[in-house]
Amino acid sequence: MNRKTRIFLPLIIAVSIAMGIFLGTSLNYQKKTITFFGGTPQERKIKRLIDYIQYEYVDEVDTDSLLDGTIKNMLDKLDPHSVYISASDLQRTSESMNGKFVGIGIQFRMYKDSLTVVKVLDNGPSKKAGIEAGDRILTANNDTLFGKQIDNDYIFKTLKGKPNTSVDLVVYRKSNKKLIPFSIIRDEVPIKSMDAYFMLNEGLGYMKINKFSATTYEEFKVALDDLKEQGMKKLVLDLRHNPGGYLQVATQIIDEFLEDGKLIVFTKNKKDKIDKTFATEKGDFEDGHVFVLINGASASASEIVAGALQDNDKGTIVGRRSFGKGLVQQEMQLGDGSAVRLTVSRYYTPTGRSIQKPYDHKGDGQYFNDFEERYHTGELMNADSIKVVDSLKYVTPKGKIVYGGGGIIPDVFVSIDTTYYFPDFHYQRTRQFAFQYFDENVEEFKDWSLERFLIDFDLDEHIFTEYMATIPDEYSHLEVEERNNLKLFLKAVFAQQVFDVNAYYKVINEQDKMIEKVIELDKEGYPLEP
Repeated sequence: MNRKTRIFLPLIIAVSIAMGIFLGTSLNYQKKTITFFGGTPQERKIKRLIDYIQYEYVDEVDTDSLLDGTIKNMLDKLDPHSVYISASDLQRTSESMNGKFVGIGIQFRMYKDSLTVVKVLDNGPSKKAGIEAGDRILTANNDTLFGKQIDNDYIFKTLKGKPNTSVDLVVYRKSNKKLIPFSIIRDEVPIKSMDAYFMLNEGLGYMKINKFSATTYEEFKVALDDLKEQGMKKLVLDLRHNPGGYLQVATQIIDEFLEDGKLIVFTKNKKDKIDKTFATEKGDFEDGHVFVLINGASASASEIVAGALQDNDKGTIVGRRSFGKGLVQQEMQLGDGSAVRLTVSRYYTPTGRSIQKPYDHKGDGQYFNDFEERYHTGELMNADSIKVVDSLKYVTPKGKIVYGGGGIIPDVFVSIDTTYYFPDFHYQRTRQFAFQYFDENVEEFKDWSLERFLIDFDLDEHIFTEYMATIPDEYSHLEVEERNNLKLFLKAVFAQQVFDVNAYYKVINEQDKMIEKVIELDKEGYPLEP
């Protein structure tokens, strides 16, 4: 894979995820169960065709899959964000957006032929029962989980279940070479949307949010209160690669920054019904400044946050033009466990701009794959290359010019970092190596604090050297810059393995161009008054 592909591939992957995450809303829409084949002529027409195929067609046909395909084809004629979700997929996406699932509370991976515990989640069932990182789960309810090819779906199905049900495990503990039985009571396990939060310097806090789920506001409040206690005066809100989520959760977070009565967002449906959302008096960070980090994979609810703060002259938006999704979806059940997420309205930022980028239909793939075009037009390197439409020009209360018609254009542009490059080969390989190294050398980091790790990790490069010895020659020849980038990434991966994802971001942010730019702006005294 060449350097250019490496630059925009992460954006393509991230925004493809946005296809499956909707901008949920509770703006007076009733939950509806759609029953196909009712009394309308159109419904009877489809029902008659299905009956003909089922009873008269020469071969046996799975009519359920035919119907699924019909629904998908119908939605393909609409907009790119109206999607069909099968019953099996709906459960997974619902768990992600609800911010929790019922299980035993571990992170795992198949290592060689064994189901190995990578992390035991705090306050979860496994933690309470005494499961430890590095344990090998050999059986679950007498079902063998080693020595055979097992996919993740099968493991999830085995370990997850209903609340307060038990699963009996037999675990091999490598540290004492013993088999240990456990009976674990399944319970709710949180799915965090706040990847990380910490102080960047004495007065500048940092948060990384990966989506806007049902629990994001509560996670945000915990982080906000903690950072304020640590002396935070300004906040970096990192929404890069955040594909969106629930509208009402995004507005709750925005409310913490805006004064009472400020317009946050409004929506308009096909009947021109307008619903407006305003800030309340409860905001806990109205006197603080917020820097919002965005890129081409920041979509929907992320863009609502950026747009509301930008249009109210509150925050400084830093980065590159966002994705450009200004459509609101409502989830509608189809009666068999499946659902559609149907676009029911458009949203507009406080100045009245729609940031929805143009689309015809999603069949040609161009809509979700315009990042290559952004690269080739120079937009990822130079703010002057961002195309704007003069007819979609808007003005904020303090006179700042903003544009609609295709994403949020940042106040402060930061080009893509073309120097941060090493072959794709290393991304998954480093994670596998870190897991294996830690599993075999757990005592090496047993008494380390994160502060010590950040300073002392691999000073003699013995870990880096050991990693490089495991890879083929074709991937071992790195330029100095590539080598340094790989060392930083390896350190970040080890930080996550030894500690948590918060530690990963503390390391990886050390050479982040957007973070460096924000620190520079902070030193210059931002926000600057016009």
